[in-house]
Amino acid sequence: MEEITLHKELNILARTLGYDFTRPELLAEALRHASYVNEAGVVEIGDNERLEFLGDAVLGLAVSDILMNRFLEAKEGQLSKWRASVVNERVLSELARELDLGAYLLLGKGEELSGGRDKPSILADTFEALLGAVYLDGGFAPAKEIVEKLLIHHIEELEGIGQAEDFKSLLQEFTQETYKTRPDYFLVGDSGPAHDKTFKVALQIQGRIVAEGEGKSKKEAEQRAAREAYSCLASEPEDR
Repeated sequence: MEEITLHKELNILARTLGYDFTRPELLAEALRHASYVNEAGVVEIGDNERLEFLGDAVLGLAVSDILMNRFLEAKEGQLSKWRASVVNERVLSELARELDLGAYLLLGKGEELSGGRDKPSILADTFEALLGAVYLDGGFAPAKEIVEKLLIHHIEELEGIGQAEDFKSLLQEFTQETYKTRPDYFLVGDSGPAHDKTFKVALQIQGRIVAEGEGKSKKEAEQRAAREAYSCLASEPEDR
């Protein structure tokens, strides 16, 4: 995409992002890969690497702030693990694809021919540069709002996992003490397209199915089954 065409399309990207730039040149810079600048040979225009550097810090702070406020009882070690599971190349490149950032990138010819528009590393870096641009244009609040909006699904998954992990531990302790055995989990089935599957897991104790759970991963489904089983078994009369 040529620079003049890119500027015409920036308002579309801004609407998708949900943020109006007062300095649209920052958005343009965020989409300008080093390979393009090197080939253009124009000293006056800069690539997006400085914005990427800033956006990386903004992203880390935004996610840390969101996790701190959402998981009030979580310890530092758990918060760090959760942040790392969200702030990584795979997740960031997925977010970039959701925003269709690849279509707006300015790339050098070599990078273009090698599939640069869909390279996870380039997409993740561009997403960080975009956050850096938002931060410089409007401050931390709108940058954090964008991060939270785009990452809400991933954060909600963490919330479900964090709660359910406690139930898995509780259930195992309960069944070992009460039945002298551990619960068994097995996959019942799955549904949905390959990129958005839902898994169904059954939980069995002493050969009897006592609960089922569904989730976007087998682990999440197991955890939800454990919650249901514990809630039912722990409330039964103690005449077993």
